[in-house]
Amino acid sequence: MLEWLKYLLVFGAAMVVDIVPLPLPPAFVIMIFLQIEFNLNVWVVIIVGVAGSILGRYILTLYIPKIAGQLFNPQKNEDVQFLGNKLSEKGWKSHLAIFTYSLLPLPTTPLFVAAGMAKMKPYLIIPAFFAGKLISDTVAVLIGEYAAHNAPLVLKGGISWESISGLLLGLLLISGLLFIDWRAWFQLKKIKINFKIWR
Repeated sequence: MLEWLKYLLVFGAAMVVDIVPLPLPPAFVIMIFLQIEFNLNVWVVIIVGVAGSILGRYILTLYIPKIAGQLFNPQKNEDVQFLGNKLSEKGWKSHLAIFTYSLLPLPTTPLFVAAGMAKMKPYLIIPAFFAGKLISDTVAVLIGEYAAHNAPLVLKGGISWESISGLLLGLLLISGLLFIDWRAWFQLKKIKINFKIWR
């Protein structure tokens, strides 16, 4: 395979993983695997992989409102948009929160599903996410390159208690986004659960 095609594969794989609105294994796992499998330049893999992730998340924020409009009732969509407006009002504090969240080993899918459903402008979330993602993926890929000497170890590490707990946490966060009444939380300081969100 031509060298540039290998880097294109890194870009495409990272993008596809981050387009999906479900908490899949993080893009850096694929980046580590491909870097080791094809003996690629680690710094190019980081740059290309993070660029693919950013494009994937951007596309997710563009199409998720259309899906949300078809799946969820108008009240739930208005509720999440209300949450998005509250986050937008926070200014630099919301950017700092997004940046900090992106540094943590937590799934970022719920963050972008929420932003997309809330119809937040991508420029309000992408820059802070990019900064956090660049740092966290750089650390992860460098550690992965150092620790994993062959592809089977990376694949074995892809399914671990950490990845399973990350998936469960991601599902829990998405459930919280969907089933908590955010207006009641912000306006009345009460936690209300509503399971009647579907059309």
